[in-house]
Amino acid sequence: MARRHRSEKREITPDLRYEDSVIAKFINCLMWKGKKTIAQNIVYDALDRASAKLQKDPKELFHAALGNVRPNVEVRARRVGGATYTVPVAVSVDRGQILALRWLIHYARLRPEKTMKERLGEELRSAAEGTGGAVKKRSDTHKMAEANRAFSHYRF
Repeated sequence: MARRHRSEKREITPDLRYEDSVIAKFINCLMWKGKKTIAQNIVYDALDRASAKLQKDPKELFHAALGNVRPNVEVRARRVGGATYTVPVAVSVDRGQILALRWLIHYARLRPEKTMKERLGEELRSAAEGTGGAVKKRSDTHKMAEANRAFSHYRF
């Protein structure tokens, strides 16, 4: 059922250490069962580990990793007549950001390192360098959109 109006965007308060609302969003996405301080410790330690390896500012490193993971296009299923087509659609800035955050967390959880701090630190480092699972997911998404470019006229 359609909504009568779009939901309002809530203002997220910036995180404590870096005064950045995107990092605060990342902490909120990582958080499980309302344990925010644990999520904060994991993110801050992961950023410290990754920045120590690459000799970069943690905030710059995070935004570089996010920029390498954020998709520009994605495919959406559109039903036209009796057939379903996967149609490439441009991604808005907000959706691209949340997809990038989700992919970073998902592929960090799949890594073989022992603790989540190590996994997330390595995934952020590899994403900042342009490698890793989350960056591969972005390139796969772009390839899928490129392959389905013939159906782009079904976009509406």
